[in-house]
Amino acid sequence: MKGSDRPLSEAYDVALLDLDGVVYVGRRPVPAAAESLAKARAAGQRLAFVTNNASRTPSAVAALLTDVGVPATPEDVVTSAQAAARLLAERLPAGAKVLVVGGMGLRQAMYAAGLRPVTVASQEPAAVVQGFSPGLSYDLLSQGAQAVAAGALFVGSNGDLTIPGGEGPPHPGNGALLRVISSSTGVDPIVTGKPELPLHQESIRRTGARRPLVVGDRLDTDIEGARNGGADSLLVFTGVTDPLHALTAPPARRPSYLAPDLTGLLTPHPEPVRDGEADRCGGWTARRAGGRITVTGSGDPYDGLRALASAAWREDSPPSPDALTGALEALSLPSR
Repeated sequence: MKGSDRPLSEAYDVALLDLDGVVYVGRRPVPAAAESLAKARAAGQRLAFVTNNASRTPSAVAALLTDVGVPATPEDVVTSAQAAARLLAERLPAGAKVLVVGGMGLRQAMYAAGLRPVTVASQEPAAVVQGFSPGLSYDLLSQGAQAVAAGALFVGSNGDLTIPGGEGPPHPGNGALLRVISSSTGVDPIVTGKPELPLHQESIRRTGARRPLVVGDRLDTDIEGARNGGADSLLVFTGVTDPLHALTAPPARRPSYLAPDLTGLLTPHPEPVRDGEADRCGGWTARRAGGRITVTGSGDPYDGLRALASAAWREDSPPSPDALTGALEALSLPSR
């Protein structure tokens, strides 16, 4: 765990924000998100909205953000489709044919990069690029598989196995769909979305960030992607990750900061202090004893969570969930 004696909106020049689970869920705004982002902007922090979803164009994403109370332009949005397009443009000649297994967001990104989208393998594309699209057909997947089998470069916009399912269970994501082509051809794709580096690099390139802060709700994409890119990260608990999963994360998925929601951009973050076998933060003290981690004290429960994280992350091997459930109950924080 890191600490910041200034609000994160002042300590970092650009916030690279995930969308679903951070700013909105589906098409519903996350409580306090719009107000927090407005205050972060007023403090001088620039905002960029970074998404693994390749199905929407930047204009569509900006319109959705504006609808949920966060004014945005297409230039504020960075997508995995754009990262895939840059990777292909760097490897292929201008005007090269790319078979697009995906939607308008992916096709538009190819056009913008000077590439020529096609839809059938008989046109002998130099590459196949696949991104999530709700209407993705078997025929298009089959055309992509034929082109990859014939030697076309295979690129995937992102490898998320699932996407949020609204009020129900998660739905299959692009990572699951990539396996259709991969398993039928024996060729693994080059993936450009989080947690891989191309999307993070695209975000830095487009924003000119010198001290970026990645903000997300997923350990396996947002937080791991930040660590892969050498950036600090803020994990918020408005999406898929709960405190128990954060505390039991392996080293590659441990965030720099923790906060309940985007209000975490607006406050300092006390750094836990290690004192012998104890880890202290605010009015809380966490200790390892007898295979369990306990916390005692009072005050802001998120200071207690920071102390717990410091104790849990003393070792590379994460603690078991059973070692922590009682501590989370003491903080009245959920573990699902």
